[in-house]
Amino acid sequence: MSTSGNPLKGVFDEFTAIDKRLFFVYLCLITFLLLYIKKSFIESQIAAFEILEQRGEMGFYHLLNALQYFSIPIVYLYKFTVIAFILWVGCFMFGYKVFYSRLWALVMFAECIFFGAELLKIGWFVYIETDPEIWDVRAFYPLSLINLFDFREVPDAWHYPLKAINVFELFYWVILVYGIQYLSRKRFDISLYIVLTSYVFWFFLWLIFFVLIYK
Repeated sequence: MSTSGNPLKGVFDEFTAIDKRLFFVYLCLITFLLLYIKKSFIESQIAAFEILEQRGEMGFYHLLNALQYFSIPIVYLYKFTVIAFILWVGCFMFGYKVFYSRLWALVMFAECIFFGAELLKIGWFVYIETDPEIWDVRAFYPLSLINLFDFREVPDAWHYPLKAINVFELFYWVILVYGIQYLSRKRFDISLYIVLTSYVFWFFLWLIFFVLIYK
């Protein structure tokens, strides 16, 4: 079946011609840069951290930062591998034959949507809320459910789930749906069912599990 009705077809056509290994390197580098900007221009300017810096008590904080930087490719490899496998199983259950490697590349491409959230978060604390506390920074996620509440009155167990449900996550689902339609060259509605019954199902199951085990 033709994918001419797929609004992202042109984007996917261009992406298939890109070196996927080089794309992964660029993805890691951009993530590294955004994390560095967030640490340097937001978190390091928080009053509590400035006091610790003056006292020379920031060693452990810098160690954690270093671990975050070096873990970027490992986290991405793990995340893409798991999500691609979930989607591959979903395609298989609906009788669609899609190569795992192509689903892996699709998941990697879809990850770029979250750069928008990071840029908005940086912009928010650089230009709007210029004197935040560390908990303000960690609790904030652009266009997410957490922003509908005062996070100080929300149980800690619900912070992550409320941040995880956001507009960027919805766009992520849309990219996956159109991506599977593009790769399988099948109907849109079946591609939608695949994403809803595989990735989205496990996404909400994980959030429920997180709330239940949180201590």
